[in-house]
Amino acid sequence: MTTETTTPATHPTAEDEVVGICQDLLRIDTSNYGDNQGPGERKAAEHVAALLAEVGLDAELFESEPGRASVVTRLEGTDPSRPALVLHGHLDVVPAAADDWSVDPFAGEETDGLLWGRGAVDMKDMDAMILAVVRQLAREGRRPARDVVVAMFADEEAGGAYGAGWAVRHRPELFDGATEAISEVGGFSVEVGGRRAYLLQTAEKGLAWLRLVAEGRAGHGSQVNADNAVTQLAGAVARIGRHAWPYTLTPTVDRLLRGVADLTGLPFDPEDPATVDALVAALGPAAKFVGATVRHTSNPTQLDAGYKANVIPGRAEAAIDVRLLPGHEEAGMATLRELAGPGVRIEPIHQDVALEVPFEGDLVDAMVAALHAEDPGATVLPYTLSGGTDNKSLSRLGITGYGFAPLRLPNDLDFAGMFHGVDERVPTDALRFGTRVLDRLLATC
Repeated sequence: MTTETTTPATHPTAEDEVVGICQDLLRIDTSNYGDNQGPGERKAAEHVAALLAEVGLDAELFESEPGRASVVTRLEGTDPSRPALVLHGHLDVVPAAADDWSVDPFAGEETDGLLWGRGAVDMKDMDAMILAVVRQLAREGRRPARDVVVAMFADEEAGGAYGAGWAVRHRPELFDGATEAISEVGGFSVEVGGRRAYLLQTAEKGLAWLRLVAEGRAGHGSQVNADNAVTQLAGAVARIGRHAWPYTLTPTVDRLLRGVADLTGLPFDPEDPATVDALVAALGPAAKFVGATVRHTSNPTQLDAGYKANVIPGRAEAAIDVRLLPGHEEAGMATLRELAGPGVRIEPIHQDVALEVPFEGDLVDAMVAALHAEDPGATVLPYTLSGGTDNKSLSRLGITGYGFAPLRLPNDLDFAGMFHGVDERVPTDALRFGTRVLDRLLATC
């Protein structure tokens, strides 16, 4: 009599799956044109829900408006008495003009170790890493160290009103017990002084999309008109757009620059803009992010006035994109009102909070340790994001958010320049690296 032994079936690992998951997400057009315009996230959300269901995870898919879909599931941790962690991404992307790209932005092409497509860095790469790791945990029957809420939101690219913002207002129970969150635009590597450093996002600037409104006396274009709304508005736009905001170093930026000074040997004097500029430049491509965090920024982006060349309109409007430093929002808004002048009114289009937390604590220690386990010689530094994330919405529930989408990148890759840019792409080996780091993190944090 012979006996036959069987070998347990092997399952694909997160490293095996992550590139394919990312490709599939890139091939779903979730362009967000703002004002609830675009194809929506429903198709991508259904795909995510199916990936989770395939490994036995119950996920809830819900819509804030038709087509504006988000997905949430919860993994039970080994110690459910600990506060939960939110691991979140967004499914929407900014639009892409195909004629400007070298490849079809929604084809998910892989060439020479790079995965191309709109959302490859913002942020379907992180979505794929999260999903790959969660699926691996479920298949292997492993549980994270604490409860983990996995959320894939709609509408982040337009401020989150139909995604994370809606979920926080209408479904706060989904995040019961959560005190911390991890999401995009942190944990990526840069070369500083010949050494690899990872930038962990512990702060982000406040968001203020504002409308400038000037009202005057309408009339014939041939007449003298001292109350011209266009003239009033043009002056305000020029003053705001040309304003040289002073350097103001927040605690996060100060600590980052001191770290860069240590790595490079460059001097650092927080009162000397020249030394600040030199340290920012030493960050290479990441300088595009960091250079916008040493001061407020205010950029005019839209103009709207009149309907005919020979008619003076009674109203003129402009939009400005303002990003305010944590802890200095009120002073920044006061300066904007002065620059606009008495004849121009400022109205909010969309505003959201600035965030800043210390570069310390158990979760930060766990993120640093997970990176060091995969890249022992690297340095980890905090930084401020010049843009914003859905951590803003979650902060309304008392949840502290970090940016940690771990990617080990080639030194010559302009990672920061690809956010909302042309020919967006991510190295496939960086995706695999990220899954290893996230898997370690969830086991220990």
